[in-house]
Amino acid sequence: MKITLFHILLIYGLTATVFFIIDLVWLGVAAKEFYAKHIGALLRDQVNWIAAIFFYAIYIGGIQLFVLFPALQDDWGIFRTALMGGLLGFFAYSTFDLTSLALIRGWSATVVVVDLVWGTFLTGTTAAVVVWLVRTFLKFG
Repeated sequence: MKITLFHILLIYGLTATVFFIIDLVWLGVAAKEFYAKHIGALLRDQVNWIAAIFFYAIYIGGIQLFVLFPALQDDWGIFRTALMGGLLGFFAYSTFDLTSLALIRGWSATVVVVDLVWGTFLTGTTAAVVVWLVRTFLKFG
């Protein structure tokens, strides 16, 4: 498949939508009390939305570049796509969580483990769902 600017923008928007839906359910509902319990003293009263938007914009671009485009161009199966997405999530979330554990007083080892599992699941699931959606409904890749 030849990837055009149209594909890049369409897949980016689709990836952002899938990622946000899954992540916001986690952060807003499932894990809200968990993070408050384990690192509550370190949390801001209000989210720094500029930093959050930059993270999401960069990370979704990374999912596209390192997982989605190779999966669509080389016809990866859904399992391989989920695996490679999960590995990207594991590496990226490891960078943040293990650096935080190394440098931030009060950072929780429990948060590291839960966050690594979450980042692996979130990124792998997002990649697999987006590839499935693109192939099923957009009929390319």
